[in-house]
Amino acid sequence: MSLEKTMTLARTVSLETTQAISKTLSQVPVPPLPEWINRFMAGSNQYGANAFDRSFIVLGLTMYMVGLVMVASSSIPVAERIFNNPFHFVIRHGIYIGLSLAVAGVALQIPMSWWHKNSSYLLGFAIVLLVTVLLIGRSVNGSTRWIVLGPITVQAAEPAKLFFFCYLSAYLVRRREQVMENLKGFIKPLIVFGVMAALLLLQPDLGTVIVMFVTTFGLLFLAGAKLWQFIAMALVGATSLGMLAYFEPYRWRRVTSFLDPWQDPFGSGYQLTQSLMAYGRGEVLGQGLGNSIQKLEYLPEAHTDFVMAVLAEEFGFIGISVVLLLSMTLVYKALILGRYALAKEKYFEGFLAYSIGIWMCFQAAVNIGASAGIVPTKGLTMPLISYGGSSMIVMTLALVILIRIDHEIRLQSIQATSSKRPSKKETKSKVKQSGDK
Repeated sequence: MSLEKTMTLARTVSLETTQAISKTLSQVPVPPLPEWINRFMAGSNQYGANAFDRSFIVLGLTMYMVGLVMVASSSIPVAERIFNNPFHFVIRHGIYIGLSLAVAGVALQIPMSWWHKNSSYLLGFAIVLLVTVLLIGRSVNGSTRWIVLGPITVQAAEPAKLFFFCYLSAYLVRRREQVMENLKGFIKPLIVFGVMAALLLLQPDLGTVIVMFVTTFGLLFLAGAKLWQFIAMALVGATSLGMLAYFEPYRWRRVTSFLDPWQDPFGSGYQLTQSLMAYGRGEVLGQGLGNSIQKLEYLPEAHTDFVMAVLAEEFGFIGISVVLLLSMTLVYKALILGRYALAKEKYFEGFLAYSIGIWMCFQAAVNIGASAGIVPTKGLTMPLISYGGSSMIVMTLALVILIRIDHEIRLQSIQATSSKRPSKKETKSKVKQSGDK
């Protein structure tokens, strides 16, 4: 037999064998994929068929749990001394989390059109809150920031921030062309900000003013205002903040003690030096949960503004990095959501998502930076982690708004896709017509 005939026979046998194997395999039943794999594959598409992005809930609950553990660890000594109950702050923090989840369940049902339509009323309510706290508010450590409603205390500045950002986002939708083209449209929201800043400075609460200023600055930049307007705004803002710090003795002491806290370690620099000791003791892996020394009433406000210092001491650089990663992921998702909303021409939702992302980012950066000695102390809480009912509820509400924005965008995409698909009756008629032809 020649070589050519041999090769032909081999190809024929190989083809027949392959066809037989394929036929056999086609008859073998393939088991379906497990349900969790199908859900994971469906969830990998950010704006697919899911009703909302579940990662927002995972991030929020994770930060809740981190905060609950750290508040429990850092507050026991001071709670034992003041209330004779080591779990006083832990129980209250757990109640705040429960209230936050209840508010989240209600707010999740509110469409974004309601926030857009009522943004002016929300701004008016925020101003009423800031005026009320000056009239009947409770003073703590020289600051009048809390409204007492029975067993509940409300920090008026927290909802005021969110409501102002709602108003600013709605204003940019109505007057975006004016903001981009002339100075008048750029100045109007700054006048509203100036009124709220004046009320906040009377408390006094410079930290909230700085957060609102930076968020407003960033949002106007993203809305397309001119560069020279930003330069002027930055110069005026920096000069004003510098004057506010210089002409108020206690603020100036904070600035000078921040520059060199070891110059007066038992006076103006005491809190920062104790916080830096906590960071130093933590090193890379930390001393272990519950083994902090600075929380034993050496570090003031260990469970509120300086909870990250205790976390650094007990969990070290690794623990701080994990919390930073959680916060950065949440901020990144908020900014990406804002960009996607603008691409879908949902401008109010996009600007509001941007403002929430900038707000959370800057407040977290200032909180951690203050405890690490990078920026002066400003009395801002760590979002979703620090002890504080008003901050916890408002930050949860902001997170729920992000989930609602994501849900409405997905719903719009699903409806647009389903409207393009032909119905079953149309498909059958088309098939019948092609068959008749």
